[in-house]
Amino acid sequence: MNIALIAHDKKKDALVSFAQENFDLLNKHQLYATGTTGGRVIDETGLNVTRCKSGPLGGDQEIGALVANGEINAIFFFRDPLTAQPHEPDVSALLRLSDVYDVPLATNEGTAAAVLLLIDKLDRE
Repeated sequence: MNIALIAHDKKKDALVSFAQENFDLLNKHQLYATGTTGGRVIDETGLNVTRCKSGPLGGDQEIGALVANGEINAIFFFRDPLTAQPHEPDVSALLRLSDVYDVPLATNEGTAAAVLLLIDKLDRE
């Protein structure tokens, strides 16, 4: 499966920790990420990640294009709900595309863990 990893600045540590804790499961899949998040995941976990641009520079839209083209199967987007984001329209567009194309979207660690468990179950079937 193709999984997108995205995190707002204040949530990058949480996403990196999630990737470290779930290395074995994530390592079985093709990972895509926005620029800074992808760089941190690569540096701190050793996972193979295809990096897009940074979110504010069009990375959210790049991931959205992958979703629209059927190339992403799940999105883990650790969002910071307490900080205004200058690229909020891009974020909203990505969330809308996940709904339009029925792509599971986890916006926090608990939901990401549940989605990853489902992905692992489907892999074993």
